[in-house]
Amino acid sequence: MLENLSERLQGIFSGLKSKGRLTEEDINAAMREIRLALLEADVNFKVVKAFVARTKERCLAAEVLDSLTPAQNVIKVVLDELTELLGRTDSKLVMGSRIPNVIMLVGLQGSGKTTAAAKLAYRLKQENHAPLLVACDVYRPAAADQLATLAGEIGVRAYRGDGVDPVRIAQEGVRDAIDSLRDVVIIDTAGRLHVDEDMMVEAEAIRDAVKPDQILMVVDAMTGQDVVNVVEAFASRVDFDGVIMSKMDGDARGGGALSIREVTGKPIKFISSGEKPDSLEVFHPDRMAKRILGMGDVVSLIESAVKVQQEEAEAVEAERMAKGQLTLDDFITMNRQVHKMGGIAKLISALPGGDKALGSGQVDEGALDAMEVIINSMTKEERVKPEVLNGSRRARIAKGAGVTVTDVNQLIKKFNETKKMMKKMMGTVEQQQRRKGKRGKSRRGRALPGMGGMSMGDLKKLQQMMDQ
Repeated sequence: MLENLSERLQGIFSGLKSKGRLTEEDINAAMREIRLALLEADVNFKVVKAFVARTKERCLAAEVLDSLTPAQNVIKVVLDELTELLGRTDSKLVMGSRIPNVIMLVGLQGSGKTTAAAKLAYRLKQENHAPLLVACDVYRPAAADQLATLAGEIGVRAYRGDGVDPVRIAQEGVRDAIDSLRDVVIIDTAGRLHVDEDMMVEAEAIRDAVKPDQILMVVDAMTGQDVVNVVEAFASRVDFDGVIMSKMDGDARGGGALSIREVTGKPIKFISSGEKPDSLEVFHPDRMAKRILGMGDVVSLIESAVKVQQEEAEAVEAERMAKGQLTLDDFITMNRQVHKMGGIAKLISALPGGDKALGSGQVDEGALDAMEVIINSMTKEERVKPEVLNGSRRARIAKGAGVTVTDVNQLIKKFNETKKMMKKMMGTVEQQQRRKGKRGKSRRGRALPGMGGMSMGDLKKLQQMMDQ
């Protein structure tokens, strides 16, 4: 999503960087290109007009044109304005003081409300809440079954009722949450293919009956410019508190995501990419703006790594790796942890220039998976002591994994290179510790958590070795 816009904007900035000084004509030409890029990305034309006007005014200021690095200043201005467009600050989900808290989801049919409800429940469960999902869509065939199935997959209770009155089901759901000691109720309401009066009346009736602490609107990121009309209609009738952008991994232009905050003043609280329960992420406007401008999102990458570390009990393993005692089993552990963080593609995309590398096919997303297949064809001894792998053993492993002996040899070569890199890295950490005269690990040289001892600076080196 938004890759084409990102590529266009990066191309515009590359042209500005080639100029030592910028003139007013250069700024005007750049603003025209930015306007076209935003319109082609399906950003609402009124939003584009206001955005370009503000950006142009700031870029034509004397402190920009007369500075030593005018192109960099222009990029900073665009980054600031893009962040402002998306929402200057993060908008967290606010939980009320009453128990249970009630969260009501609204939106059109097909926007992904039911899936978003399950993902939100999963996220709240991970935060030590006890959510209850309530199925109030009595019109779409098997809607309640879908919600119940998703709830079962994530270990969350679901209430579906036995009637056809969605308002009554919502009320009964809240009572069920009280009886079953649930502290959060998530109500999945019905939608339509387009905005109509019956849907709005029903949403208002449910809102008035259960008095939700938060109303979140689920918006399909692939809707396009029409998303503006949809969110305006819901804002005027149910006055929602924030937005969940679904299907952010789609291949549509996605400019609607850049229009919502400007048009309605309602913040984007979450974005969702993929179908997995853990794919609902808190929306950070500044990080998204940097991603669009090709600056990466290393902060989110680090947070994902820390989360994986907290979930895994790796104390003994980490101590062993700190001594450079890497085994082929650690490659499998690393691969599974990478998958927990969203896969190698997500990790690379969070780095500056990562989206461009993915788009050009420079990243082999299946490299680690291919390695795991080969390693699983080895015996326990061979995985722990790769030095015992002679010619006949490698031939047997290749046959079992359905690959060539050359593939096995390349794996062992990459393993040895990674082992050397880890020893070198840990040697640097020890030197820092000795210089500081402190016991324990230096924070500055610490390995990236949850990545089998790899540091952030070594992530690209790892991928380069995978692709050789």
